[in-house]
Formats: sequence, C-alpha cells, structure tokens
Amino acid sequence: MRDQAAPRIDYADRLFAPVQPAGETPSVGHYHQDGNLVWAEFRSGTVRTGRLVGTVRPSGTIDAAYCLVSAKGEAIAGTCVSEPTVLSDGRIRLTENWRRHDGSVGVSLIEELAP
Repeated sequence: MRDQAAPRIDYADRLFAPVQPAGETPSVGHYHQDGNLVWAEFRSGTVRTGRLVGTVRPSGTIDAAYCLVSAKGEAIAGTCVSEPTVLSDGRIRLTENWRRHDGSVGVSLIEELAP
C-alpha cells in the first residue's frame, strides 16, 4: 500500500557507503523504496550482512530500525533517524543519528555512490 504523501527524495536503487578514510573497505547499502516504505541490504567491510527497514517522511528523512552481523560475529540492532542533504552533484548524504539496543548512541555519515 502506497502512502498518500510522496517523499521529496526517492531512495529506490541508490547505493550508499559510509564516509571514511581512503583505503578502508566500506559497507555498501542498496536502498529500495515503495511509497513511504524504505528498506536496504548492506554488506562488506566490517559488516557480514545487515538489513534496514523503515519509513520516509515527506521531507526525505528516514525513520528506521536496523540489524546486522559484524565481521567479528557480533549481532547488533538499533534504530536511526537519517537526515538527507542533497550534495552539489545531486548525490545524497545521510546524517544518521543512531541508537543501539545496548544503549550506545552515535552519528554516522553515509553518501550515495556515484552511478
């Protein structure tokens, strides 16, 4: 079922990776969208496998839950609110404010990979 208010950003078929120092292998997330429903699969780098599911506000902000298994075998789960910024080249940067179920919190930056 599609949401009546279409978000201003469509995340369908976009690839995102963390902003990090050169030389490190980033985890790459493949995002999908149907109306205001958004989901992604991510892997590589320090993540063996992970999933994100959530909704997109009309502003493009994503409210989501995630779970992953790290390369070290840790199971990690939490929630995040991801605020979009459209970069000068048209790609999207997401500022992710996350909270893990273990109580830790943080902010991560991910950027859309160039096509």
